[in-house]
Amino acid sequence: MPFKIDHRDGAVLAWSLTDDGARPDRDTDYRPTVSVAHEDGDTAALDRIRPHVADLPAVTETRYERWRRGFRHDAERVLRADVRDVDRVLDVARTVAGWGAPGTYRLFGVDHSREFRYCLDRGLDPTPERELSVLELRASEVERARDGGPREVELDGETLTGDPADLAATVEERVHAADPDVLSVSGSDLLAGLHERAAEQGRDYRLGRVPGFQQLAGRSTYSSYGRVGHSPARYNVPGRVVLDHSNTFLLSAANLAGALDLVGRSWKPLQELAWASIGTVLTAIQIRAARERGVLVPWRAWRPELFKTARQLHTADRGGFTFAPDVGVHESVHELDFASLYPNVIVTRNVSPETVRCACHRGREDVPELGYAICDADGYLPEVLEPLVTDRAEVKAELAETTDPDRREVLQGQADAIKWILVSCFGYQGFKNAKFGRIEAHEAINAYARDVMLTAKERLEAGGWRVVHGIVDSVWVTEAEDATDPTPLRELARDVSEEVRIELEYEAEYDWVAFVPRREGAGGALTKYFGRVSGDERTFKYRGIECRQDGTSPFVADAQRDLIRAFDRTRSPEAVCDRLARHLETLRAGDVPPDELTIVQRVSKPAEEYDRATRNAAALERAERAGLPVHPGQRVRYVVADDDADSVDRVRLAHESPDRYDADCYAARLVRAAESVLSPLGWDESRIRRRLAGTRDARLGSF
Repeated sequence: MPFKIDHRDGAVLAWSLTDDGARPDRDTDYRPTVSVAHEDGDTAALDRIRPHVADLPAVTETRYERWRRGFRHDAERVLRADVRDVDRVLDVARTVAGWGAPGTYRLFGVDHSREFRYCLDRGLDPTPERELSVLELRASEVERARDGGPREVELDGETLTGDPADLAATVEERVHAADPDVLSVSGSDLLAGLHERAAEQGRDYRLGRVPGFQQLAGRSTYSSYGRVGHSPARYNVPGRVVLDHSNTFLLSAANLAGALDLVGRSWKPLQELAWASIGTVLTAIQIRAARERGVLVPWRAWRPELFKTARQLHTADRGGFTFAPDVGVHESVHELDFASLYPNVIVTRNVSPETVRCACHRGREDVPELGYAICDADGYLPEVLEPLVTDRAEVKAELAETTDPDRREVLQGQADAIKWILVSCFGYQGFKNAKFGRIEAHEAINAYARDVMLTAKERLEAGGWRVVHGIVDSVWVTEAEDATDPTPLRELARDVSEEVRIELEYEAEYDWVAFVPRREGAGGALTKYFGRVSGDERTFKYRGIECRQDGTSPFVADAQRDLIRAFDRTRSPEAVCDRLARHLETLRAGDVPPDELTIVQRVSKPAEEYDRATRNAAALERAERAGLPVHPGQRVRYVVADDDADSVDRVRLAHESPDRYDADCYAARLVRAAESVLSPLGWDESRIRRRLAGTRDARLGSF
């Protein structure tokens, strides 16, 4: 079976692994296809357009086939068009879709990625049949952006330096000698830079198993749920998988073993899977399931939202279960979590786009609060997700028993990769562009999940426990003050699990947990808390506070964790403030290495669009002057050097090895982090500053 697919010169090279390398099978007969159906199933209309489709320059052949256009549809006659080249598929689809009134002709199988499309059409599982050999090629962002090419790279742990052209030649030689299946690079722009240096020398340059180098996509900026992201340009070398670590979520959230597990589930080859989003991988798994059931994959989602009463609209427009945290420090707290709550709701309640509000059970009220009917016929989405839920449970069970470190790494990667697919399956039902999504399914899942959590809350309280916080699929409880003989939590968890048909797991016990208030407004912050795990005085759990935030500098994060340890030892706000004073003293004395003060920020717009002279704007302008442009959606790393400056001198970029910092700026950040620690006790920033103003010598108890 091929592990890598290359489209070259009108043919496909399907690379299969051998004992000592890889060999290509050249497929010259492959033609990608698109399918066309009339919106009303009018096959006579298809007869009329068939000659016009056949006359399109990119179309080589047309024929009729029988497919289902949806999971609740019978098979019908559709027009299939074979396209000369994979790069012409979209042109053909746009042309045909433009005939007649909008939506008259429905197109299917249009926007699959190149390698995935080939595996689907040929029925090929691209899971590697042996362990892949990997060559690591690294260069810093500065080196990759250097005018004239990189002068320093790291190849399998060895640092190589020199003239860019000579360096490119050395890399080529080493790659050929190693003959890896995978090129694991810090950024695929490094490959482009090496090729450019060789081209300047008039040399053919080859990092693949055969000559050739392709740019598959240019860089782009996108917005998702209000967050700006950046997708780097993508490059390809034939015969080798390129893993770009600057453009992969899966490899950072899991590992190679986890990614390979998803290759087998989705049939999306490793290179494409590595740069794909979680939603894209989930869609690939769903597409496979649809194709196996004879269902076509729509180009665009056409399912309209069904009519709802005003009451249903109000009720449906709610998220998951939330129980506002009881702000403060709570002793002996227990955490319980539902295992994969949303996926299990889908599986146990048969929630699927084609089962929710089905016509065959109209009038039946199955979904709590909403009154939607759920069809008795098995839904496709539960069938897709049930193996993932079951397999993850089995992987976690083996992980709990296994001590072999290599096996544990594989299992952890698989568990993490499946987890992210399961996490996305619920939200993707509400995504407007989801191939098989439906908003009513999204609403039904939420309603069932709220009902499950409320049931758990009621049973726990009846058993003598007080809920101090609950969100989505987790609940934290302490023994109720008036409880005389509370039911053991593990027993309650078993009872709840049996009642709701979803496993409620006893997650952890904490000696204490502190829930942080909102900075603005009343009540507790839903996702900000910290506490000490019971039985281990060195293990703490942090969520949402500064030490868990990506942009926090290492010094401030370490100091905050130290303040929490001081609080754990003393339970004294004054002692925490005294410990804070020591960190501030170190900071103001200039004794903190500047690289420990690096701030990491994701930028949402280019430098010229900033109206105010912010730190980010200064960092972006400084990066541009250094020939290191930062695009919207990318991160910029800097140290604040002089916060009072209104120019690029306000910051120093991390790669400039800054030798000074603005102590007042970082002192403010440190005090803010201390506020997160002490705010559960009612201490705000002003009270902390008053304590600091009166501090002379730190008390012994602060250590």
